[in-house]
Amino acid sequence: MTRKELAAICVQRLKEEYPEAECSLEYKDPLQLLVSVRLAAQCTDARVNMVMPALVERFPTLDAWCEGTEEEIAELIKSCGLYKSKARDLYKMVRVLKNDLGGVIPDTVEELCKLPGVGRKTANLIVGDVFGKPAIVTDTHCIRICGLLGLTDNKEPYKVEKDLWACLDPEEGNDFCHRLVLHGRAVCVARRPKCDECCMKDVCRHATNSELEERILP
Repeated sequence: MTRKELAAICVQRLKEEYPEAECSLEYKDPLQLLVSVRLAAQCTDARVNMVMPALVERFPTLDAWCEGTEEEIAELIKSCGLYKSKARDLYKMVRVLKNDLGGVIPDTVEELCKLPGVGRKTANLIVGDVFGKPAIVTDTHCIRICGLLGLTDNKEPYKVEKDLWACLDPEEGNDFCHRLVLHGRAVCVARRPKCDECCMKDVCRHATNSELEERILP
């Protein structure tokens, strides 16, 4: 079986298992999503969703963000971890958006990556969820599960992204990655995957190897 054939099977299985492929971060506009994704680094989406209402209340618009201070931002996001660096990035990012881009959030990965604190994972999420363009978000769930399945042999995010572009239908990429997050939380849990409950266990490299090892153990 080729990786393209494997990818097509996994896409279909996950569609059946998780019909709604949605980002777990809660947002009402592109700026809120951009902020949320930066806060989500080494932090749970659930925690970010708890922090965001106070941020939105204090900074309802880009202009309001630009009127705030780095210290004020840091105080509001303390519970997200790494709050000092995140506050610094957000403080710089909103000013670049306003002063250099006229308040318009870019719609390409390349331009988004020029914003302070924005990497390819964040940029792909914005491009896919906000602008509806083909995107592949290589978060920890995506990297881990695609490695177990055999869709990639890499662990570096950009290399995984390239591997997935090579085997996925571009129009499926964004939703596929969202479904991998749902699957990673519900079934393919890090360190304790529930292989017997997995909708892809018959095509997963990890699951089939595990079964083989069990058969040959004394």
